[in-house]
Amino acid sequence: MPVQTPVSSSADLSQLHPARNPGTALDLDRIRDIRANTAAIERRAASLPGRRSIKKDWQAAWLLKAVTFIDLTTLAGDDTERRVHRLCMKARQPIRADIVAALGMSEHRITTGAVCVYHEMVPAAVRALDGSGIPVAAVSTGFPAGLSPLRLRIEEIRDSVAAGAREIDIVISRRHVLGQNWQALYDEIRAFREACGDVHMKTILATGDLGTLRNVARASWVAMMAGADFIKTSTGKEGVNATLPVSLVMIRAIRAYHEATGIRIGYKPAGGISKAKDVLTYMALMKDELGTRWLQPDLFRIGASSLLGDIERQLEHHVTGRYSASYRHAMG
Repeated sequence: MPVQTPVSSSADLSQLHPARNPGTALDLDRIRDIRANTAAIERRAASLPGRRSIKKDWQAAWLLKAVTFIDLTTLAGDDTERRVHRLCMKARQPIRADIVAALGMSEHRITTGAVCVYHEMVPAAVRALDGSGIPVAAVSTGFPAGLSPLRLRIEEIRDSVAAGAREIDIVISRRHVLGQNWQALYDEIRAFREACGDVHMKTILATGDLGTLRNVARASWVAMMAGADFIKTSTGKEGVNATLPVSLVMIRAIRAYHEATGIRIGYKPAGGISKAKDVLTYMALMKDELGTRWLQPDLFRIGASSLLGDIERQLEHHVTGRYSASYRHAMG
């Protein structure tokens, strides 16, 4: 049965990319005035899963849309060029052709939002994705700890850009947040932004390491002031990664920054989002807090791999009425 809403492919979205975030001067008074009502934030976050009930064809449409938000990721110590190539082939055709056809969506080119890899794997990913329009994102700046010397972190960005990465996911120095050294954090991110040149920069806050929601809100604002095009929750390597309370804080910071400057900043939750039902909650949160414009891959991404397999499995169930084994929906 055809799904009830159209799904834009990444190719259709090539003209939607907003202008780069030029950043603003660091406003320390604004940063110091930021507060976070933790109890209220946690109550709102706890209500989110039950606020929306998306069923049947509508659910299938939302899940197909969710595929276009995924930064399909491999960040393992045993990554090889062959593994990256397989992942890139999955990014080109993330849902089996027979399922797409049964949904009446064969005329739409559905791909993931990007493929995310370590610097060493950037050339292999660029070759595998040649002609697809799918960008390669490289994690950088001493990922995941961000504790290598600053000059090396900056050179790593430049090397990844030169190798063909079109998006750079940088990590901040958490010590600047924990020590409330906002000027140092701002200067660091500005240096990374300059090294990125024309390439979009996602700033990973590693929110599980920041201690409080107030720190998350403050770090979000500093990152945006410093020129981040996206703010991202986690490396996926922290003990706590993307959560709904953290997401609510970051999304509302994005909304306030847009109201203050007119600049749209993207959002990327990463780590721990592995089930289709969870991604529907995040999509509903984005729509409720920021509006439909943010439900496009140029402003919303999800760092994940196993999530795609569960989405494909749920879509097959929608088409056939039966759940298949998860091994039938491998990443490559």
